[in-house]
Amino acid sequence: MTVALRYAARSDVGLVRSNNQDSGYAGPHLLMVADGMGGHAGGDVASSVAVAAFAPLDGESHGPDGALDELEAALENARDEIIARSEAEPELAGMGTTVIAILRAGNKLAMVHLGDSRGYLMRDGELTQVTTDHTFVQHLVDIGRITPEEAEHHPQRSVVMRVLGDFDAEVTPDMSMREARVGDRWLLCSDGLSGFVSADTIAETLRSIADVDQCADRLVQLALRAGGGDNVTVVLADVIELDDVADGAGPTTAATVVGSAAATFDAPTSAADGPAARAANLTKVEVAPDEDDEEPVEEPRRRRRGWLAAGVAVVLLVAVAVGAWAWTQTQYYVGVSEGHVAIYRGLPQSLGPIELSEVVETTDIAVDDLQSAYLRERVNETIHAESLAAARAQVALLGADTTPAPTPTPTPTLTPTLAPAPTLTQQPTPTDSPTLIAP
Repeated sequence: MTVALRYAARSDVGLVRSNNQDSGYAGPHLLMVADGMGGHAGGDVASSVAVAAFAPLDGESHGPDGALDELEAALENARDEIIARSEAEPELAGMGTTVIAILRAGNKLAMVHLGDSRGYLMRDGELTQVTTDHTFVQHLVDIGRITPEEAEHHPQRSVVMRVLGDFDAEVTPDMSMREARVGDRWLLCSDGLSGFVSADTIAETLRSIADVDQCADRLVQLALRAGGGDNVTVVLADVIELDDVADGAGPTTAATVVGSAAATFDAPTSAADGPAARAANLTKVEVAPDEDDEEPVEEPRRRRRGWLAAGVAVVLLVAVAVGAWAWTQTQYYVGVSEGHVAIYRGLPQSLGPIELSEVVETTDIAVDDLQSAYLRERVNETIHAESLAAARAQVALLGADTTPAPTPTPTPTLTPTLAPAPTLTQQPTPTDSPTLIAP
């Protein structure tokens, strides 16, 4: 039996955010959601780059043997492009994105997951979350510090530990291969849905609305009614038999791109050495000017125009430099200073001898005291924060990881104490009284 997908994708900026940093993709072979982060300038770029790197996988069928390798290669290509964009545009430094993607390979589904965007499976009316959030709060749940119920309302539940970003640390994604069973319904979503709508409500919606387009619209509406505090992106897909058209609708064939990637999907990257930029340069055609159309200009006038253009260029460069420096002073990150966790203002980069950051707060948390090896690595590679308050919250979470998890105290066992046996002491034998003899 050959299976296919009937799918829909929706994305909304929400009721609070000013721009949409989510991106989504749905096609015959590929389903994907990317939730960007890194402030107003970088999150939408990172998620768009990720979708652009994965989208070519939707162009042809794939065998189950190499599907996971293709997903891993696309992830690496996206990371290289994000680094190139960040190097070409310093204001994008620190950007990153979550990734949840499913690649259909025949009757199998290959999945890659990084971050807190989730994958759900509705099978036989039961909803199962098939991904594990890569967040610090989930780490606290895993080591027994807090309960899953406490994690749902934890103020730092959106602090992500694993993302696809422009830092050099090698981040290991979750990779898996699953069966594509007819009747299954798959939901990929950003935390704009899962963070505001309960799992029970999501399950009831998936069960009650059969049409994928109507169901996806309903899920977005539920997130907005719950406050819409974040961008919300939904990719929904039903696994159907290829020849099953009994309900009047066969598989979907046209790809759908939503979110920030919808506006920039076909635009070449501005990175100097990015693959898209190189491809764009190959299409440029140099047109020689027609000498007959050029009006004669006196040499002094040309000289004056040249000096004027140079002066304007200098002024613009100075203005850009001042503006860029002012912007760096609004950025923060958590790093290491003399072996301790510290908060920096600026960017973790330098321009020749000029450092673009400075320490604003040093803590008493030694990096070597962190229990998690992954957290030690992340601090050494620096953790971006959108404000000083966000950086302090990151430090507080790191401080919670320095204390070993409490071990249960064994209940004392009462052992009966036997009283010592009485000691028999031999009493002295009384001597006979002297006998009086009459004289």
